[in-house]
Amino acid sequence: MADPNKFKVPDWRSYKVDGIPELEKTQRLLAARHLRDPWLRNEVWRYTKANYGGQYKNALINLGKGLKWALVAMVLTLSLEELGSIFREQGTRLRRPLDDESND
Repeated sequence: MADPNKFKVPDWRSYKVDGIPELEKTQRLLAARHLRDPWLRNEVWRYTKANYGGQYKNALINLGKGLKWALVAMVLTLSLEELGSIFREQGTRLRRPLDDESND
């Protein structure tokens, strides 16, 4: 189990829109229409590399999680297919014949 004391929720005042180009652009566009988004700071974590890691890093992590099992399944499937084709070429059965079948 995860240690419940390991993660600490950061203070909301630590998130600043300043310095994040995407959110600054959003602020400018809203200001041009005389609007303001008081909850825009809630999106800061998505653009902070320390918390989020970035788009490409997260894509690699997610690909790595599923890709290794997909490769194992692919290799297993291909090897079983190849084994089956070898047996079909030789005319070999994959199971032993029953005693009733061998007397014929």
